[in-house]
Amino acid sequence: MKKIYFASDFHLGVNAAGTSKQREKDVAAWMDEIADDASDLFLLGDVFDFWFEYKTVIPKGYSLLFSKLRKLADKGVNLHYFKGNHDLWLLDYFEEEFEMKIYSDPQVFQLLGKKFYIGHGDGLGPGDKGYKRLKRLFRSPLSQYAYRWLHPDIGIRLAGFFSHKSRAAQSHEEIFLGPDKEWLIQYAERKSQTLEVDYFVFGHRHLPINYLLDNGRCRYINLGDWMSFRSFGVFDGDHMEIQFYKNEMGKIYS
Repeated sequence: MKKIYFASDFHLGVNAAGTSKQREKDVAAWMDEIADDASDLFLLGDVFDFWFEYKTVIPKGYSLLFSKLRKLADKGVNLHYFKGNHDLWLLDYFEEEFEMKIYSDPQVFQLLGKKFYIGHGDGLGPGDKGYKRLKRLFRSPLSQYAYRWLHPDIGIRLAGFFSHKSRAAQSHEEIFLGPDKEWLIQYAERKSQTLEVDYFVFGHRHLPINYLLDNGRCRYINLGDWMSFRSFGVFDGDHMEIQFYKNEMGKIYS
């Protein structure tokens, strides 16, 4: 039986809790290990700490990651990429080079007999109104068109600076705040009242969480990150689990 894998928040390009190069090597080694039994790989955003594609220029680096994505595609693994808040300016490079399906918003999938609601998770749930307005601005074609007029050396460096500021301003507390304060749990609880799914799967929160919703049948899964946890999700047709790549200290919150 093939398995379905999920991961998010690699934040490649920034040295945090280790170097970006070492994190990329860990991700690449993990991709090698799952290559033989994976039917699908879902990357749920913030793969990069910053990503912006010009028409003929992409950010420098990441050749190791790209080689592994190409290898997975050649082996017939279905690749999916959800844009995050750090890589929302993803265009068509990954679709053309690695045959990846690109998504800007959460989507429903039927996978091995179970129904999944999948997305990065930014801008969902109550609060954070300032970011939600900013996200609408950044996603507009006019904003992307205007930014593209900057020389790549200037544009990529400037965006990298603001990406760092954004990450520093976000509160990713490494404690479970409880269902009343976890925005994505509140979002999943509300969504589950009108949408019949088995799993809500998100990234963005940077904390591995496996939480049973109030209705007793849906689970909210947060994949954690690869800066602190090296955590990922795997579904075998019966169970959805959070696992850790070479991290015996990894903890799942519920």
